[in-house]
Amino acid sequence: MIVTGATDGIGKSYAEELARRGFAMMLISRTQHKLDDVARSLEEQFKVETRTIAVDFGKTDIYSKIEAGLAGLEIGVLVNNVGVSYSYPEYYLNIPDLDNFITNLINVNMTSVCQMTRLVLPRMVERSKGVILNISSASGMYPVPLLTVYSSTKAFVDFFSRGLQEEYRRQGIIIQSVLPFFVATKMTRIRKPTLDKPTPERYVAAELTTVGLQSQTNGYFPHAVMGWVTTKMVPSNLVIFLGATMNRLQRSGYLHRRKLREQKNGANLKSD
Repeated sequence: MIVTGATDGIGKSYAEELARRGFAMMLISRTQHKLDDVARSLEEQFKVETRTIAVDFGKTDIYSKIEAGLAGLEIGVLVNNVGVSYSYPEYYLNIPDLDNFITNLINVNMTSVCQMTRLVLPRMVERSKGVILNISSASGMYPVPLLTVYSSTKAFVDFFSRGLQEEYRRQGIIIQSVLPFFVATKMTRIRKPTLDKPTPERYVAAELTTVGLQSQTNGYFPHAVMGWVTTKMVPSNLVIFLGATMNRLQRSGYLHRRKLREQKNGANLKSD
């Protein structure tokens, strides 16, 4: 099986949980030494064969290298997990280096899902068997202002997954859209897990119980409740307004802390 973005957070937890179940692993991420660390850990803990491919999903010329690395392998499961977000919530025109930001976010969050699916789905269809888990986000269930590009890419992943599931379900393929709310990972910067912000290990163990049962899932019972409330109970305009309010507060806090750091560094330079 393949996991993209496999060296941290949810991706690493999928790799560990599926290795525990005996799957041979192909890990694909950007940094070779991190891949080596995870691969070594999986082989030692779970005694499964583990291979790696180091590529930057922000680029589009990487898929021939990945295709060559997958040659001759039977891929039963693909977890399209790799993803990037904003460094802090920001208004669209104020995003630093906006041109490159747009290209990178779309390549990592959207192009990777389409291209990895292109590479593995044909053999799955030949065998009439295969599972593709596309990690979207609750941010893709409705627009999230000040994270608008991220939110939009995750809506794409959800639509892509649900459309392909209908195209290929009669051929024995499971394609699932996974929409987590907050999970305690490096990307979300949540350090302390809670009931509604679980560890990635807890989230993945719960999510895997929904595979084959739900084509679209929040993956974890407290998140399913949050998804039901925010899509069925609360008007969408209110959800968008509350999201914008929360992100404006986060933006203000981030920019204030950054300004204090810059002032402190400036004072240190003067004293030196």
